[in-house]
Amino acid sequence: MKVLLVGNYEFDGSTSMHIWARALHHELLQRGIDARLVSPRPVFGRIKPSAHGLGKWLGYIDRFVLFPGQLRAEAAEVDVVHICDHGSAMFSSRVYGKPVVVTCHDMLAVRGALGEIPEMRPSFAGRLLQRWIRQGIACSSQVACVSEFTRADARRILGSDHNLCKILNGLNYPFHPLDAGEIVRRLARFPELERPFILHVGSNHARKNRRAVLRIFALAARRVEPGLKLGLVFAGEPLDGELESLAQELGVRDRVIQVIGPSVEVIEALYSRALALLFPSLYEGFGWPPIEAQATGCPVVASNIPPLAEILGDSAAIFPVEDEAGMAESIINLAGQPELREGMRLRGVENVRSRFQTARMMDDYIALYRRVADLN
Repeated sequence: MKVLLVGNYEFDGSTSMHIWARALHHELLQRGIDARLVSPRPVFGRIKPSAHGLGKWLGYIDRFVLFPGQLRAEAAEVDVVHICDHGSAMFSSRVYGKPVVVTCHDMLAVRGALGEIPEMRPSFAGRLLQRWIRQGIACSSQVACVSEFTRADARRILGSDHNLCKILNGLNYPFHPLDAGEIVRRLARFPELERPFILHVGSNHARKNRRAVLRIFALAARRVEPGLKLGLVFAGEPLDGELESLAQELGVRDRVIQVIGPSVEVIEALYSRALALLFPSLYEGFGWPPIEAQATGCPVVASNIPPLAEILGDSAAIFPVEDEAGMAESIINLAGQPELREGMRLRGVENVRSRFQTARMMDDYIALYRRVADLN
């Protein structure tokens, strides 16, 4: 069986999707599958590499004018085409006579374009793009949704589930608990991380709810044992001015530590050392950081929005997104009760071991490829 994986454009800003596509490619090769990963090549986009402004429009030339011809030629030689991110689903209609699998990670941008999530409402051009994506999803052979919540969203928006299935994500990287020496080595550049800390992994996007992270931490920090000197680590995008101001207003700016653009090795060490991952997201399609954290033995405190409730169940402390006091109380308890933290650690590790192993995900995708290509 020959599989063509379609990855994302280099300058589109979707780091997690690039990691996921590369991981999928690696796993297929490890299993002896003849797989190739292709992505739109930056040509015009190299003039101004960016996911915004002029760079975005130059990237559109690379993606939507130059790439389709290459894709058709590559697809002619394979049994199945797998578009790794539904954001490229418009290419489904450019692959003639070949079954196309699309992985749908969420329908949030589509919902934003439909006006369902006002804070994610795109421009007119963005709304046209999301309509094109929606049409591509609808005409694909099979759409693998990464959670039951995402599948339900897709079913409702498309008005049909004839081509929808669910394949839960596995880990993109073999996250596991690190020993103390390895953690020290990987975090040697960050001496301020020697004190206990709460961790958030993500961006400043409104749906990631970093404002709530700051408020929850401020509530907890007032009541945690003073000698603990608890810190708050933001890993990923640097805080913007509004968040910096809020941290100052809440009186916790001196406790905030930023680890900007960390490598996956550093993220694994952060999970392994953190007291807990705090993840009060407003919207997700799946939610990788909580699963990654659990794989390293890091307890998770999160909002109970449907996708997070689905993937975490009773293995984490989950609360209504507006219950910031409840999340703060959970952090206080984790800081002061080692036995509680150990119990949550064990439940988290078991949750990942039993449900989110990469091997299980790959079994599901290979079975799907064979089904759509009729190779059984």
